[in-house]
Amino acid sequence: MRAVILRTLPAAVAVALLAGCAVGPDYAAPTIAAPPRFMGAAAVAARQPAPAPVDAWWRGFNDPVLDRLVDQALAQNLDLAQAVARVTQARAGVRAATAALLPSASVEARGAKAHASTQTPTGRLLAATPGFDRDGALYEANLVAGWELDVFGGTRREQEAAKAEYEGARAGVAAARLTVAAQTADTYMLVRGLQARLSVAREQVETQARLVETVRVQREQGVAADLQFQQALGALQQTKASVPALEEGLEAALNALDVLLGAQPGTYRAELAAPAPIPAAPGLADAGGPAELLRRRPDLVVAEQRLRASNARVGAALSQYYPKFSLSGLAGTATTASDTLFQGPASQVQGLLGLRWRLFDFGRVGAEVGAARGQKAEALAAYRQSVLRATEDVENAFTSLVKREDQERVLADGEVSLARARDASQAAYGAGVVSLIEVLDADARLLAVRDARAQARTEAARASIRSFQALGGGWRDAPGRDAG
Repeated sequence: MRAVILRTLPAAVAVALLAGCAVGPDYAAPTIAAPPRFMGAAAVAARQPAPAPVDAWWRGFNDPVLDRLVDQALAQNLDLAQAVARVTQARAGVRAATAALLPSASVEARGAKAHASTQTPTGRLLAATPGFDRDGALYEANLVAGWELDVFGGTRREQEAAKAEYEGARAGVAAARLTVAAQTADTYMLVRGLQARLSVAREQVETQARLVETVRVQREQGVAADLQFQQALGALQQTKASVPALEEGLEAALNALDVLLGAQPGTYRAELAAPAPIPAAPGLADAGGPAELLRRRPDLVVAEQRLRASNARVGAALSQYYPKFSLSGLAGTATTASDTLFQGPASQVQGLLGLRWRLFDFGRVGAEVGAARGQKAEALAAYRQSVLRATEDVENAFTSLVKREDQERVLADGEVSLARARDASQAAYGAGVVSLIEVLDADARLLAVRDARAQARTEAARASIRSFQALGGGWRDAPGRDAG
């Protein structure tokens, strides 16, 4: 028997080693037609601010509070912790798929004693046999080894799929880091924008309250009619009514920021209690065109690795059409007397070359192959769609950034003019030249333009963040591209 094993093993190993090709299609990256530049790249390049560092783009806003919050979010965010845990799972999957290609071995040992019954049919028959002994024992110790030979490459395709999933999980961490940083920065800009709008509204409330007091005194002196007083008071209440809505939005933004930092709402509120200016949007370094997104954006790397994994699983499914060979063996000792367990007569050796072939199950195998090909087609469509949406994200963010900055500049000029008009109307009203309606109208226009300017500055900063996110954040790095 030992000679049979020694003759069979080299032949089986040779078959496994010579089968260098695996069934199924080898992966080829899909061809994506893309223009050389983004449509909005020229307008973004014409902006004056200095470019932000691409590997830590949020520092380009020159806001220490923002820097600290993003760093805390990257260290504490729970979505990011989940992404890191998925990498650990995927790495274990690669180890398991690699182990499936190797032989397995185990040591088995047992000892048993039995006292047979003579009241069963078998027991009665044995009891009538001369020399029957109701007491028996068995001692056995074996080294058992097995190896499923990957002749047609199905297991190697499974390993390829596991590696792709691992690289996708690694890229998923980069995507999660980018998302967390962008969401934190975006929420921070929203907080500062709402604080700026609240300051405008509260300042306007104070201005209109002084006007109401002036009209009240004039009414008591018989200079102003009660209608004018009620008009001024109504305008004041209308402005006051905008404050609670802004405060509600601010509370929600602060709560969202705490959750992004992996903390209970209210944890970091004190750090942001004092209003601060809305940071100006930094410049963007040249990040190439749409074709560069394929190497840069981690979510596109994730989508491509999913496509790679689905392609490998087509090969794994096709391998079920072919026979599977296995080699197993046993070497050990067995005896009924413990004192002879390791003596020569107790030794035993077994060898087996196995064959498993789903020869009469091709209908089910065909269904599995069809499902695998359908999953690959779905992954390919998802990848192409992701590329298109990525380009759309960049174009929209570029347009929003440029247009919002243009809007903010126009509104800044308008604010200067309307502030002068409001001051002039108040002076004219005090001199009795114009009516109160003109003063209230000037106040309303100034409030509207100040509020709109704060919103435009906020949206410009948020559009800058979306631009960095759409371009892939720290695009000097290419996560997941070491997949083989």
